Amino acid sequence: MKNNTWQLQEAKSKFSQLVEDAMNKEPQIVTKHGDKAVVVLSFEEYIKITKPQTDLIRFLRESPLAKVTLEATRSKDIPRDISL
Repeated sequence: MKNNTWQLQEAKSKFSQLVEDAMNKEPQIVTKHGDKAVVVLSFEEYIKITKPQTDLIRFLRESPLAKVTLEATRSKDIPRDISL
C-alpha cells in the first residue's frame, strides 16, 4: 500500500502520526475492511477545497444571466374550491 494509506486499526493506534503526516505531507487515507473509508487532511487543505472561488455577489454579477430581465407575473385567478 502507499505510504499515505492506513488500515483502521493502525490509524487508531498511531493517530498522532497519522495527523502529523496529514499536516506535513499529504492527505492520509484510512481503510476499513480493505476499502477506502475516509481521508484525513490538514485544515489548510480543507479550506482550499471548501472555500468558494468567488463570493456570491460577484458570481451573480458575472453570471451570463445578469443582464436578463425577468418578468414575474402572478395569476389573478381565484383559487379552486376543495372539499375537506
